[in-house]
Amino acid sequence: MKTNYTLLTLLTALLITSCNSKDPLTYLGQEPPGLVPELFAPELIKNEFREAAAAFSPDAKEFYFRRRGGKYKKNALFVIKNIENQWVESEVTPYPGEPFVTPDGKTLFLGRKYRELTPSGWGEVKDTKSLLDNKDMGIMRLTASANGTYVFDDYKSDDVLRMSRIKNGKREAPKLLPKHINSGKWTAHPFIAADESYLIWDSERAEGHGDNDLYISFKQEDDSWGNAINLGDKINTEHAEAYGSISPDGKYFFFHRSYGGDNADIYWVDAKVIMDLRVKQ
Repeated sequence: MKTNYTLLTLLTALLITSCNSKDPLTYLGQEPPGLVPELFAPELIKNEFREAAAAFSPDAKEFYFRRRGGKYKKNALFVIKNIENQWVESEVTPYPGEPFVTPDGKTLFLGRKYRELTPSGWGEVKDTKSLLDNKDMGIMRLTASANGTYVFDDYKSDDVLRMSRIKNGKREAPKLLPKHINSGKWTAHPFIAADESYLIWDSERAEGHGDNDLYISFKQEDDSWGNAINLGDKINTEHAEAYGSISPDGKYFFFHRSYGGDNADIYWVDAKVIMDLRVKQ
C-alpha cells in the first residue's frame, strides 16, 4: 500500500513538473507568465518600436505580429518560427494586414484580405468581400471560430462589430452584434473563441481606465451574449490596451499596450485572470 502511494505521489509530481515546464518549440520557448502581465519574448521581439497585433498558428509554433517604426514607416507583418532549433524572424509580404490564423491552420486572415495555405506556404492575397456577400466594409481584424463563424470590426460604419455565421451550409450576411457590445468609441479588434463561448474586443468607454480598454462577453445558454465585462486593472491601464486573444491551447491571454505613436508592446498573462470573470457576467 505504501509503495503504491509513493508511486502515485511520484507520478503526480512528474505530471505537475511536465505541465509547468516550458516547451522549447511553442510560444517561442518562453517561460509561462503568472497572473500579472509580462512582456512577451523581449529577447526575441525588438521592443524599441511599435510591436502589436499578436497571432499564433494553432500549434503555437509560429508567431505573427506587426511592427512600425525606424525604417518601417508603415506597418510591416512579421513571423517568428523555429528553423533548425533557432527562432528566426522574417517579414511576411506582400500585404501587412492584422493577422489571425484560423483554428484549422488553413487560412491567414489579414483584416480585409486573406491568404489560404498551399503546399508551398501562404497563397495569393484575396479580398474578404468574396466571403462576405461582396460588401465593402472597413475591416481591420477578422477572426473565425472552428465552425467558421466570422467576427470582425467595421470602421466605415462608426466602429462596430459584426458577425457572420454558417447556417444550412451557407454563410449568412453579416449582422451587427448587440448594442451592449457595440457601444463606446473605437470599438474594434474582436476575437471569437474557437468554440464560440466568448468574445473579446477593445473600446473606449466612460467607465474605462483611460484610453481603450479590453472587454469580454460570454455566450449564454440561450445563445445570446452576456454583459460586456471590463478586464480590470490587471490588464487595462491609462494607456490603450487592444487586440486581445486567447492562445490556441486556452492557457494564455495576449494583448498589446500602446503608449502613443510608434510605441507599443505585446504582453501575455495566465488566461485564468480572464476566465475568472465568467462569474461576473
